[in-house]
Amino acid sequence: MRNHEDIGRRHFLRGIAAAGAAAAFPAIVPSSALGNAARAAPSGRVGVALISCGERAGYAARYHGHAKAEIVAVCDPVQERREKAARQYGCPAIRDFRDALARKDVDAVHISTPDHWHVPIALMAAAAGKDMYIEKPLGLCIEQCLAARVIVDRHRRIVQYGAQQRSLQHVRMGLELALNGHIGRIRELFAWAPQGESGGSAEPVLPVPPGFDYDLWLGPAPQAPFCADRCLGRGPRKGIYHIHDYSIGFIAGWGAHPMDMLQWWADHAGRREIPVRYEGSGALPLHGLFNTVTHWDVRAVYADGLPLRFMDGGTAARLRPHPGVEGDHGTLLVGEEGWIRVSRNGWMTSPRSLMQRGRDPGERRLEVSPDQIDNFVDGVLSRRTPVDDLHSAIRSDLACHLSEIAVRTGRPIRWDPIREVIADDADAARLMRRAMREPWGLPSL
Repeated sequence: MRNHEDIGRRHFLRGIAAAGAAAAFPAIVPSSALGNAARAAPSGRVGVALISCGERAGYAARYHGHAKAEIVAVCDPVQERREKAARQYGCPAIRDFRDALARKDVDAVHISTPDHWHVPIALMAAAAGKDMYIEKPLGLCIEQCLAARVIVDRHRRIVQYGAQQRSLQHVRMGLELALNGHIGRIRELFAWAPQGESGGSAEPVLPVPPGFDYDLWLGPAPQAPFCADRCLGRGPRKGIYHIHDYSIGFIAGWGAHPMDMLQWWADHAGRREIPVRYEGSGALPLHGLFNTVTHWDVRAVYADGLPLRFMDGGTAARLRPHPGVEGDHGTLLVGEEGWIRVSRNGWMTSPRSLMQRGRDPGERRLEVSPDQIDNFVDGVLSRRTPVDDLHSAIRSDLACHLSEIAVRTGRPIRWDPIREVIADDADAARLMRRAMREPWGLPSL
Protein backbone atom coordinates (compact mmCIF):
# COMPACT_ATOMS: atom_id res chain seq x y z
CA MET A 1 0.00 0.00 0.00
CA ARG A 2 2.85 2.36 0.77
CA ASN A 3 4.13 2.14 -2.80
CA HIS A 4 0.71 3.03 -4.18
CA GLU A 5 0.52 6.07 -1.88
CA ASP A 6 4.01 7.26 -2.78
CA ILE A 7 3.29 7.00 -6.50
CA GLY A 8 -0.04 8.78 -6.14
CA ARG A 9 1.52 11.58 -4.14
CA ARG A 10 4.27 12.11 -6.71
CA HIS A 11 1.70 12.40 -9.52
CA PHE A 12 -0.39 14.76 -7.39
CA LEU A 13 2.52 17.07 -6.62
CA ARG A 14 3.66 17.05 -10.26
CA GLY A 15 0.16 18.23 -11.18
CA ILE A 16 0.48 21.09 -8.74
CA ALA A 17 3.80 22.16 -10.17
CA ALA A 18 2.40 22.05 -13.70
CA ALA A 19 -0.44 24.32 -12.62
CA GLY A 20 1.95 26.82 -11.06
CA ALA A 21 0.00 26.83 -7.81
CA ALA A 22 2.46 25.29 -5.38
CA ALA A 23 3.78 28.59 -4.04
CA ALA A 24 0.38 29.78 -2.88
CA PHE A 25 -1.37 26.60 -1.88
CA PRO A 26 0.86 23.54 -1.77
CA ALA A 27 -1.70 20.92 -2.62
CA ILE A 28 -4.08 22.51 -5.10
CA VAL A 29 -4.15 20.77 -8.43
CA PRO A 30 -6.65 21.64 -11.15
CA SER A 31 -8.95 18.76 -11.99
CA SER A 32 -7.75 18.86 -15.58
CA ALA A 33 -4.29 17.84 -14.36
CA LEU A 34 -5.84 14.65 -13.06
CA GLY A 35 -7.96 14.10 -16.14
CA ASN A 36 -11.28 14.45 -14.31
CA ALA A 37 -12.47 18.00 -14.97
CA ALA A 38 -16.14 17.01 -15.08
CA ARG A 39 -15.79 13.74 -13.25
CA ALA A 40 -18.75 12.34 -11.37
CA ALA A 41 -18.89 9.10 -9.43
CA PRO A 42 -19.14 5.92 -11.49
CA SER A 43 -22.73 4.88 -11.92
CA GLY A 44 -24.12 3.22 -8.86
CA ARG A 45 -21.50 3.69 -6.10
CA VAL A 46 -19.53 6.58 -4.64
CA GLY A 47 -15.99 5.99 -3.40
CA VAL A 48 -15.49 8.09 -0.26
CA ALA A 49 -12.29 9.00 1.58
CA LEU A 50 -12.67 10.01 5.22
CA ILE A 51 -10.39 12.92 6.03
CA SER A 52 -9.88 12.69 9.80
CA CYS A 53 -10.82 9.69 11.90
CA GLY A 54 -11.39 11.37 15.26
CA GLU A 55 -14.60 11.87 17.25
CA ARG A 56 -16.18 14.10 14.64
CA ALA A 57 -15.86 11.36 12.03
CA GLY A 58 -18.36 9.12 13.78
CA TYR A 59 -21.22 10.25 11.59
CA ALA A 60 -19.23 9.21 8.51
CA ALA A 61 -19.54 5.55 9.51
CA ARG A 62 -22.87 5.66 7.66
CA TYR A 63 -21.01 5.21 4.38
CA HIS A 64 -19.89 1.77 5.54
CA GLY A 65 -22.28 -0.79 4.13
CA HIS A 66 -24.17 1.92 2.24
CA ALA A 67 -26.04 0.68 -0.82
CA LYS A 68 -24.64 3.44 -3.04
CA ALA A 69 -21.30 4.31 -1.43
CA GLU A 70 -18.22 2.74 0.10
CA ILE A 71 -15.29 3.98 2.15
CA VAL A 72 -12.20 3.48 -0.01
CA ALA A 73 -9.60 5.28 2.13
CA VAL A 74 -9.19 6.84 5.58
CA CYS A 75 -6.81 9.69 6.37
CA ASP A 76 -5.50 10.98 9.66
CA PRO A 77 -2.16 12.38 10.89
CA VAL A 78 -2.49 10.12 13.95
CA GLN A 79 -1.35 6.61 13.01
CA GLU A 80 -3.38 4.81 15.67
CA ARG A 81 -6.63 6.47 14.60
CA ARG A 82 -6.23 5.90 10.87
CA GLU A 83 -5.15 2.29 11.30
CA LYS A 84 -8.09 1.56 13.58
CA ALA A 85 -10.48 3.06 11.02
CA ALA A 86 -8.78 1.17 8.18
CA ARG A 87 -9.36 -2.11 9.99
CA GLN A 88 -12.98 -1.18 10.66
CA TYR A 89 -13.75 -0.29 7.04
CA GLY A 90 -11.35 -2.62 5.24
CA CYS A 91 -9.54 0.07 3.28
CA PRO A 92 -6.11 1.74 3.07
CA ALA A 93 -4.87 3.97 5.91
CA ILE A 94 -3.30 7.20 4.64
CA ARG A 95 -1.36 9.76 6.68
CA ASP A 96 -1.51 12.75 4.32
CA PHE A 97 -4.92 13.66 2.87
CA ARG A 98 -3.26 14.87 -0.34
CA ASP A 99 -2.45 11.25 -1.13
CA ALA A 100 -6.17 10.45 -0.94
CA LEU A 101 -7.01 13.34 -3.24
CA ALA A 102 -4.69 11.83 -5.85
CA ARG A 103 -6.48 8.47 -5.86
CA LYS A 104 -8.73 7.68 -8.83
CA ASP A 105 -11.05 5.54 -6.72
CA VAL A 106 -11.93 8.53 -4.50
CA ASP A 107 -15.01 10.30 -5.85
CA ALA A 108 -15.80 12.28 -2.70
CA VAL A 109 -14.29 13.19 0.65
CA HIS A 110 -15.88 13.57 4.07
CA ILE A 111 -14.03 16.37 5.89
CA SER A 112 -14.31 16.13 9.67
CA THR A 113 -11.01 17.74 10.65
CA PRO A 114 -10.62 20.59 13.15
CA ASP A 115 -12.22 23.77 11.81
CA HIS A 116 -8.98 25.43 10.66
CA TRP A 117 -8.56 22.72 8.02
CA HIS A 118 -12.14 22.69 6.61
CA VAL A 119 -11.86 25.24 3.81
CA PRO A 120 -8.20 24.64 2.84
CA ILE A 121 -8.86 20.92 2.35
CA ALA A 122 -12.21 21.60 0.64
CA LEU A 123 -10.51 23.89 -1.89
CA MET A 124 -7.87 21.29 -2.63
CA ALA A 125 -10.49 18.58 -2.98
CA ALA A 126 -12.51 20.72 -5.39
CA ALA A 127 -9.46 21.42 -7.53
CA ALA A 128 -8.76 17.68 -7.58
CA GLY A 129 -12.27 16.99 -8.87
CA LYS A 130 -13.71 15.54 -5.66
CA ASP A 131 -17.16 16.19 -4.23
CA MET A 132 -17.33 16.74 -0.49
CA TYR A 133 -19.24 16.62 2.73
CA ILE A 134 -17.89 19.37 5.04
CA GLU A 135 -18.57 19.23 8.75
CA LYS A 136 -19.72 22.45 10.34
CA PRO A 137 -18.75 25.21 10.82
CA LEU A 138 -17.42 26.13 7.41
CA GLY A 139 -14.46 28.52 7.61
CA LEU A 140 -12.07 29.78 10.25
CA CYS A 141 -12.68 33.35 9.09
CA ILE A 142 -14.83 35.38 6.69
CA GLU A 143 -12.14 35.37 4.00
CA GLN A 144 -12.18 31.56 3.96
CA CYS A 145 -15.98 31.42 3.78
CA LEU A 146 -16.02 33.73 0.77
CA ALA A 147 -13.17 31.82 -0.89
CA ALA A 148 -15.17 28.60 -0.58
CA ARG A 149 -17.59 29.73 -3.27
CA VAL A 150 -15.11 28.69 -5.93
CA ILE A 151 -15.80 25.06 -4.95
CA VAL A 152 -19.21 25.09 -6.59
CA ASP A 153 -19.05 28.17 -8.80
CA ARG A 154 -15.85 27.31 -10.66
CA HIS A 155 -15.20 23.64 -9.97
CA ARG A 156 -18.88 22.63 -10.00
CA ARG A 157 -18.51 20.19 -7.16
CA ILE A 158 -21.33 18.72 -5.09
CA VAL A 159 -21.10 19.92 -1.49
CA GLN A 160 -23.13 18.92 1.55
CA TYR A 161 -22.74 21.06 4.68
CA GLY A 162 -22.77 19.01 7.86
CA ALA A 163 -25.44 20.78 9.91
CA GLN A 164 -27.71 17.75 9.90
CA GLN A 165 -30.91 19.37 11.17
CA ARG A 166 -32.16 19.90 7.62
CA SER A 167 -32.68 16.15 7.48
CA LEU A 168 -34.95 16.16 10.55
CA GLN A 169 -38.64 15.95 9.73
CA HIS A 170 -39.81 18.14 12.61
CA VAL A 171 -37.41 20.94 11.65
CA ARG A 172 -38.70 20.89 8.09
CA MET A 173 -42.35 20.87 9.20
CA GLY A 174 -41.84 23.76 11.60
CA LEU A 175 -40.14 25.95 9.03
CA GLU A 176 -42.75 25.08 6.39
CA LEU A 177 -45.50 26.28 8.73
CA ALA A 178 -43.74 29.63 8.98
CA LEU A 179 -43.17 29.83 5.22
CA ASN A 180 -46.86 29.21 4.60
CA GLY A 181 -47.90 32.07 6.84
CA HIS A 182 -49.37 30.11 9.77
CA ILE A 183 -47.89 32.53 12.32
CA GLY A 184 -48.40 35.63 10.19
CA ARG A 185 -45.68 38.08 9.25
CA ILE A 186 -42.38 37.29 10.95
CA ARG A 187 -41.42 40.14 13.25
CA GLU A 188 -38.57 38.71 15.36
CA LEU A 189 -35.97 35.93 15.21
CA PHE A 190 -33.92 34.17 17.89
CA ALA A 191 -31.08 31.65 17.73
CA TRP A 192 -29.11 30.23 20.63
CA ALA A 193 -26.47 27.55 21.18
CA PRO A 194 -24.51 25.96 24.04
CA GLN A 195 -22.02 28.26 25.72
CA GLY A 196 -18.29 27.87 25.20
CA GLU A 197 -15.65 26.61 27.60
CA SER A 198 -12.83 28.32 29.43
CA GLY A 199 -9.72 26.80 31.00
CA GLY A 200 -7.29 24.39 29.44
CA SER A 201 -3.56 24.57 29.95
CA ALA A 202 -0.54 24.78 27.70
CA GLU A 203 1.42 22.96 30.40
CA PRO A 204 3.04 20.60 30.58
CA VAL A 205 4.63 20.69 27.17
CA LEU A 206 4.78 17.09 25.99
CA PRO A 207 6.83 15.24 23.41
CA VAL A 208 4.84 14.51 20.29
CA PRO A 209 3.60 10.91 20.56
CA PRO A 210 5.05 8.36 18.11
CA GLY A 211 2.94 8.11 14.98
CA PHE A 212 1.44 11.62 15.38
CA ASP A 213 2.31 13.96 12.47
CA TYR A 214 1.86 17.11 14.53
CA ASP A 215 3.13 19.44 11.82
CA LEU A 216 0.43 18.17 9.45
CA TRP A 217 -2.17 18.39 12.23
CA LEU A 218 -1.30 22.07 12.73
CA GLY A 219 -1.17 22.72 8.98
CA PRO A 220 -1.98 26.40 8.38
CA ALA A 221 -2.33 27.15 12.11
CA PRO A 222 0.55 28.81 14.01
CA GLN A 223 3.34 26.68 15.39
CA ALA A 224 2.60 25.81 19.02
CA PRO A 225 4.03 23.46 21.66
CA PHE A 226 2.37 20.06 21.87
CA CYS A 227 0.21 19.59 24.96
CA ALA A 228 -2.70 17.40 26.00
CA ASP A 229 -5.37 20.13 26.16
CA ARG A 230 -4.49 21.36 22.68
CA CYS A 231 -5.24 18.22 20.73
CA LEU A 232 -5.69 15.13 22.90
CA GLY A 233 -8.91 15.98 24.75
CA ARG A 234 -12.30 14.43 24.17
CA GLY A 235 -15.88 15.67 24.27
CA PRO A 236 -17.07 19.27 24.35
CA ARG A 237 -13.98 20.48 26.25
CA LYS A 238 -11.67 19.36 23.47
CA GLY A 239 -9.19 22.14 22.73
CA ILE A 240 -9.88 22.30 19.01
CA TYR A 241 -13.33 23.73 19.80
CA HIS A 242 -12.10 26.53 22.10
CA ILE A 243 -8.64 27.64 20.92
CA HIS A 244 -8.76 30.60 18.56
CA ASP A 245 -5.99 29.24 16.34
CA TYR A 246 -8.33 26.41 15.32
CA SER A 247 -11.87 27.79 15.72
CA ILE A 248 -13.92 30.77 16.85
CA GLY A 249 -15.58 28.70 19.57
CA PHE A 250 -19.10 27.43 20.07
CA ILE A 251 -20.54 30.67 18.65
CA ALA A 252 -19.91 28.95 15.30
CA GLY A 253 -18.96 25.40 16.30
CA TRP A 254 -22.40 24.90 17.85
CA GLY A 255 -24.06 28.10 16.66
CA ALA A 256 -23.83 26.73 13.12
CA HIS A 257 -26.79 24.45 13.89
CA PRO A 258 -29.45 27.00 14.94
CA MET A 259 -28.14 29.52 12.41
CA ASP A 260 -28.31 26.94 9.63
CA MET A 261 -31.95 26.17 10.50
CA LEU A 262 -32.67 29.89 10.47
CA GLN A 263 -30.93 30.29 7.11
CA TRP A 264 -32.95 27.44 5.60
CA TRP A 265 -36.08 29.42 6.37
CA ALA A 266 -34.49 32.70 5.24
CA ASP A 267 -33.38 31.27 1.88
CA HIS A 268 -36.97 30.32 1.06
CA ALA A 269 -38.51 33.45 2.57
CA GLY A 270 -36.70 35.66 0.07
CA ARG A 271 -33.90 36.61 2.49
CA ARG A 272 -30.72 35.64 0.69
CA GLU A 273 -28.81 38.49 2.39
CA ILE A 274 -27.67 38.11 5.97
CA PRO A 275 -28.17 40.81 8.65
CA VAL A 276 -26.25 44.00 8.00
CA ARG A 277 -25.76 45.30 11.57
CA TYR A 278 -24.40 43.45 14.60
CA GLU A 279 -23.97 44.72 18.14
CA GLY A 280 -23.55 42.78 21.35
CA SER A 281 -21.61 41.79 24.40
CA GLY A 282 -19.99 38.63 25.62
CA ALA A 283 -17.13 37.07 27.51
CA LEU A 284 -13.65 35.94 26.56
CA PRO A 285 -11.53 33.85 28.97
CA LEU A 286 -8.86 35.84 30.82
CA HIS A 287 -6.74 32.81 31.74
CA GLY A 288 -5.95 29.38 30.35
CA LEU A 289 -5.36 27.91 26.92
CA PHE A 290 -8.97 28.21 25.75
CA ASN A 291 -9.51 31.72 24.39
CA THR A 292 -12.66 31.80 22.27
CA VAL A 293 -15.95 33.52 23.15
CA THR A 294 -17.74 31.65 25.95
CA HIS A 295 -20.89 33.79 26.31
CA TRP A 296 -22.53 36.12 23.82
CA ASP A 297 -25.64 38.21 23.32
CA VAL A 298 -25.74 39.74 19.86
CA ARG A 299 -28.52 41.80 18.33
CA ALA A 300 -28.42 41.74 14.55
CA VAL A 301 -30.69 43.52 12.09
CA TYR A 302 -31.54 42.76 8.47
CA ALA A 303 -31.58 45.57 5.92
CA ASP A 304 -35.38 45.88 6.20
CA GLY A 305 -35.26 46.13 10.00
CA LEU A 306 -36.13 42.53 10.97
CA PRO A 307 -34.26 41.81 14.24
CA LEU A 308 -32.31 38.66 15.10
CA ARG A 309 -31.02 37.96 18.59
CA PHE A 310 -28.21 35.39 18.78
CA MET A 311 -27.14 34.13 22.22
CA ASP A 312 -25.44 31.32 24.06
CA GLY A 313 -27.74 28.98 25.93
CA GLY A 314 -26.65 30.16 29.38
CA THR A 315 -27.38 33.78 28.54
CA ALA A 316 -30.68 32.81 26.93
CA ALA A 317 -31.75 30.89 30.06
CA ARG A 318 -30.78 33.79 32.31
CA LEU A 319 -32.47 36.52 30.29
CA ARG A 320 -35.35 34.48 28.83
CA PRO A 321 -36.06 37.12 26.15
CA HIS A 322 -39.15 35.28 24.86
CA PRO A 323 -41.34 32.42 26.19
CA GLY A 324 -40.32 30.30 23.20
CA VAL A 325 -36.63 30.43 24.10
CA GLU A 326 -36.03 27.16 25.96
CA GLY A 327 -33.27 24.57 26.13
CA ASP A 328 -29.58 25.08 25.45
CA HIS A 329 -30.08 25.54 21.69
CA GLY A 330 -32.77 26.34 19.17
CA THR A 331 -34.19 28.59 16.49
CA LEU A 332 -37.31 30.63 17.17
CA LEU A 333 -39.44 32.45 14.59
CA VAL A 334 -41.91 34.90 16.13
CA GLY A 335 -44.81 36.05 13.99
CA GLU A 336 -47.74 38.38 14.51
CA GLU A 337 -50.02 35.40 15.18
CA GLY A 338 -47.77 32.96 17.08
CA TRP A 339 -44.33 31.42 17.15
CA ILE A 340 -42.44 28.28 16.08
CA ARG A 341 -39.34 26.84 17.75
CA VAL A 342 -37.20 24.12 16.15
CA SER A 343 -34.11 22.40 17.49
CA ARG A 344 -32.23 19.15 17.21
CA ASN A 345 -34.32 17.76 20.06
CA GLY A 346 -37.81 18.63 18.83
CA TRP A 347 -40.19 21.46 18.01
CA MET A 348 -42.96 23.52 19.56
CA THR A 349 -45.55 26.00 18.31
CA SER A 350 -47.80 28.60 19.83
CA PRO A 351 -50.65 28.01 19.56
CA ARG A 352 -49.82 24.38 20.27
CA SER A 353 -52.63 23.21 18.01
CA LEU A 354 -50.65 24.51 15.05
CA MET A 355 -48.43 21.42 15.19
CA GLN A 356 -51.34 19.41 13.77
CA ARG A 357 -50.87 21.26 10.47
CA GLY A 358 -47.24 20.15 10.20
CA ARG A 359 -47.85 17.39 7.65
CA ASP A 360 -50.00 19.59 5.44
CA PRO A 361 -48.65 23.14 5.85
CA GLY A 362 -49.53 24.47 2.40
CA GLU A 363 -47.93 24.91 -1.01
CA ARG A 364 -44.53 26.20 0.07
CA ARG A 365 -42.43 23.15 0.85
CA LEU A 366 -38.79 22.41 1.63
CA GLU A 367 -36.73 19.53 0.28
CA VAL A 368 -37.40 16.22 2.02
CA SER A 369 -34.16 14.60 3.17
CA PRO A 370 -34.54 11.67 5.58
CA ASP A 371 -30.76 11.36 5.99
CA GLN A 372 -27.96 13.87 5.36
CA ILE A 373 -25.47 11.34 4.01
CA ASP A 374 -28.05 9.59 1.82
CA ASN A 375 -28.93 13.00 0.43
CA PHE A 376 -25.26 13.74 -0.26
CA VAL A 377 -24.58 10.40 -1.96
CA ASP A 378 -27.66 10.83 -4.15
CA GLY A 379 -26.43 14.33 -5.02
CA VAL A 380 -23.04 13.01 -6.09
CA LEU A 381 -24.66 10.42 -8.35
CA SER A 382 -27.34 12.71 -9.81
CA ARG A 383 -25.27 15.96 -9.77
CA ARG A 384 -28.12 17.68 -7.90
CA THR A 385 -27.43 20.23 -5.17
CA PRO A 386 -27.90 18.61 -1.73
CA VAL A 387 -30.28 19.90 0.92
CA ASP A 388 -27.58 21.79 2.86
CA ASP A 389 -25.95 23.62 -0.02
CA LEU A 390 -22.69 25.54 0.18
CA HIS A 391 -24.02 29.00 -0.61
CA SER A 392 -26.54 28.75 2.20
CA ALA A 393 -23.79 27.51 4.55
CA ILE A 394 -21.64 30.49 3.65
CA ARG A 395 -24.44 32.89 4.58
CA SER A 396 -25.11 31.34 7.98
CA ASP A 397 -21.39 31.02 8.71
CA LEU A 398 -20.82 34.69 7.90
CA ALA A 399 -23.49 35.68 10.42
CA CYS A 400 -21.69 33.66 13.11
CA HIS A 401 -18.36 35.30 12.27
CA LEU A 402 -19.78 38.81 12.26
CA SER A 403 -21.44 38.15 15.62
CA GLU A 404 -18.11 36.95 17.03
CA ILE A 405 -16.30 40.01 15.72
CA ALA A 406 -18.92 42.28 17.31
CA VAL A 407 -18.31 40.58 20.66
CA ARG A 408 -14.53 40.51 20.29
CA THR A 409 -14.27 44.20 19.35
CA GLY A 410 -17.01 45.37 21.72
CA ARG A 411 -18.50 47.73 19.16
CA PRO A 412 -21.18 47.73 16.45
CA ILE A 413 -20.30 46.05 13.16
CA ARG A 414 -21.80 47.06 9.81
CA TRP A 415 -21.72 44.53 6.98
CA ASP A 416 -21.72 45.81 3.41
CA PRO A 417 -23.50 43.05 1.44
CA ILE A 418 -22.48 44.50 -1.92
CA ARG A 419 -18.74 44.69 -1.31
CA GLU A 420 -18.88 41.89 1.26
CA VAL A 421 -16.71 43.69 3.78
CA ILE A 422 -17.04 45.13 7.26
CA ALA A 423 -17.60 48.80 6.56
CA ASP A 424 -16.14 51.88 8.29
CA ASP A 425 -13.98 49.94 10.76
CA ALA A 426 -10.52 49.03 9.54
CA ASP A 427 -9.55 47.20 12.74
CA ALA A 428 -12.67 45.02 12.65
CA ALA A 429 -12.21 44.42 8.91
CA ARG A 430 -8.76 42.97 9.60
CA LEU A 431 -10.47 40.24 11.64
CA MET A 432 -12.10 39.01 8.44
CA ARG A 433 -8.92 37.10 7.59
CA ARG A 434 -6.35 34.87 9.27
CA ALA A 435 -2.66 34.50 8.56
CA MET A 436 -1.76 30.98 7.45
CA ARG A 437 1.49 29.29 8.37
CA GLU A 438 3.84 28.76 5.47
CA PRO A 439 3.77 27.05 3.09
CA TRP A 440 -0.02 26.99 3.37
CA GLY A 441 -2.25 29.75 2.04
CA LEU A 442 -5.44 30.38 0.12
CA PRO A 443 -5.04 30.18 -3.65
CA SER A 444 -5.48 33.15 -5.92
CA LEU A 445 -9.15 33.07 -6.87
